[in-house]
Amino acid sequence: MNAISRRAITGIFAPARQGINLLSHDLSQVQQMRGIRVKVRNGNLEQALAVMQRVMQSSGIERLIKQEQTHHIKNSEKRILARKILERKIKSQDHARKLQTILIKKV
Repeated sequence: MNAISRRAITGIFAPARQGINLLSHDLSQVQQMRGIRVKVRNGNLEQALAVMQRVMQSSGIERLIKQEQTHHIKNSEKRILARKILERKIKSQDHARKLQTILIKKV
């Protein structure tokens, strides 16, 4: 089990509070209560963890947890991340430019 799963499990499998009046609590407390729920069937914890990890990846939680980590990032990893961010930025600008030309043609 990797560090991301462990970190997420501690927040997800916290004991649920019962009888809570949602109107009296602020939004952050309500969001903490929601979380991700995974059923453990027939005592198969490994399968439940795999399902939870897939759900975390698809919802973007895993990416947010990785961004919050404060460990040292190698220079090679920084370069790779910077290149990916630049590629996304250029692609987004190209799409915006194409959309703008389409909208100008329609007007």
